[in-house]
Amino acid sequence: MKRKFLTISILVIVLALAIFIYVRYFFVFGDGVKAGELNYFVHKGYIFKTYEGRLIQAGFKSTAGTATIQSNEFQFSVSKNAIADSLMMCSGKQVELHYKEYLAPLPWRGVSQYVVDKIVSVN
Repeated sequence: MKRKFLTISILVIVLALAIFIYVRYFFVFGDGVKAGELNYFVHKGYIFKTYEGRLIQAGFKSTAGTATIQSNEFQFSVSKNAIADSLMMCSGKQVELHYKEYLAPLPWRGVSQYVVDKIVSVN
């Protein structure tokens, strides 16, 4: 009886840990498309070399009757070499990127929770 309880407890803990790891690191929380000027794209890292980029999105902000130009940064990672090679040639261009959002990054996937998986368009 005690051995059966211990076995079931261990299985429940392992299952809960597996579910936590899946949801935290592999479950796609959201996906979408961001557009803007590709400002920065680099291959870097100490142990895991990953591709990291920054997209600048220009827009207008209206506060208290005044309109100002505001820029937002979208920082992302790229895990596929083919997409990274294409983005290396797009610095300073207007791009639309499809991304997947994860709850937490993995070291070999990049430092951002946003991972670009497709280039929609380049202008």
